[in-house]
Formats: sequence, structure tokens, C-alpha cells
Amino acid sequence: MGTKTVDEAVDANGTEAKSDKETAEVTGTEETPDSAAVTGTQAETEARAETETEAAAEEQDDDAEADAPADEDVPAAGEKSAPGVGQGAAAVVSAALGIVSLTGSWVATVAAARETLVGQLQTSSSASVATQVKEVYGDAWATTALVGGLFALAALIVGVVVLARPAFGTPGKPQAPWIKSVAWAGVSLGVVGLVLAVAKYSDILLGLPSTK
Repeated sequence: MGTKTVDEAVDANGTEAKSDKETAEVTGTEETPDSAAVTGTQAETEARAETETEAAAEEQDDDAEADAPADEDVPAAGEKSAPGVGQGAAAVVSAALGIVSLTGSWVATVAAARETLVGQLQTSSSASVATQVKEVYGDAWATTALVGGLFALAALIVGVVVLARPAFGTPGKPQAPWIKSVAWAGVSLGVVGLVLAVAKYSDILLGLPSTK
């Protein structure tokens, strides 16, 4: 009985060991494909999610590009206010030229002084008083009026160009109100200066005194 018990125990242990080994084999055989399938499914799911995410990002980029204004409507950095700055500067120059035409400039002063000197050199002391007055003073005043008229004409031209500039630029792009105001001021000063210059040059305004 002792031998049988040992054999039975051996058989039992062997059977149990064999059962455990077969169980492990069966388990390993059955679980490995399932794990691989699960892993493959997860990989496919992650790949599909990444693909959908990339597609959504591309759609968002396309929508953003479609909603964004055209490149020609969006000026580059540093050029955003270039057209406005140029027109504003021209308007200020127009107004400044108009003021100079009314108040005088060093150009007019030097030109008048030169004309006075030329008149003194070309007029003899025996000339009549009327001739001396005209040559020494009248020509100098006319030269001052002429220079002032040139400044007024320049102010008028620059102001008109600034006001007409939007008609030749981007359609529908309004001009800044302050640019229009300054440009109109330059045009107005130019007109006034030009009228006064013509009136003085023709002796309608502040003509030469009578020598009789």
C-alpha cells in the first residue's frame, strides 16, 4: 500500500503538473492572439484618432485661410500705414507751403534784395524819380509777389493731389478725415496766396506810390 500510495501520489502530482502545464499551454495559446488582437485594435483606434485630429486641424486651417483677407489687402509689417502716412505728410506740406506764400520766405527776401541791388546798379542818378522807384522798389516787390505766388501754386497743386489720391487708390478705402482737413487747408491757403500774389504783381494791391 505504501507503494501504491507513492505511485498514486506520483501519478497525482504528475497529473496535476501535467494539468498545470497543459493549462498554461492552453492559456498561453488562447491569450496570446487575444492580446495581439487587442493591441492591434488599440493601435488602429489611435491611428484613426490621429488621422481624424489631423483632418480636423487641416479643415480649421482651410477655414482660417478662407476667412482671412487677401494678401494684397493686408500690408506687410512696417507698410501698414504707409499710404496714410504719405498722404498725411503731403497734406501738411501743402498747408505749410500755403502759410509760407502768405508770410514770406528767405527765398523771397533774398530775391527782393538782389533785385533792389540790380536796380540801384542799373539806374543812374540822373534818372527820373518814377524810374528810380520802379527799378529799386517796384521790381523788388514784384519779385517778392512772384516767389509768394510760386509757393501758393505749389500748395494748391499738392493739396489737390492729396484730395484726389483716393480716387486712384484701393476702391472703397476711405481717406482719414484729418488728412482731408489739412489738405483743404493747404488748398485754401494756396488759393488765397495765389490771388494776393497776382494782385500785388499787377499792382492792383499795394501798387507803387505816385511820384507826380
